[in-house]
Amino acid sequence: MKRVALAPRAVRQLRRVRSVYLVGVMLSVLGFVLESGRTVGDRRLEIVGVFLVVFTALLGLTVVQLWRHRKTVHCSTSKRLTPSG
Repeated sequence: MKRVALAPRAVRQLRRVRSVYLVGVMLSVLGFVLESGRTVGDRRLEIVGVFLVVFTALLGLTVVQLWRHRKTVHCSTSKRLTPSG
């Protein structure tokens, strides 16, 4: 897979938002478990399921982006992205 050059700021933001998405997934799973015990086919259960799918997809995309940008020996992305002057 081709490596992606991301700015250091973008990498920091991805790392921060990863925890937000993880909390969203955990809360959605908790809501799904609590709602599935009540009734099957309820509107709230469908909404919680949609939230679970969305947060899982966002977390997956974030993890893949960070994995593709993992630091090897030396990362000179910031030097290449800053204007010389």
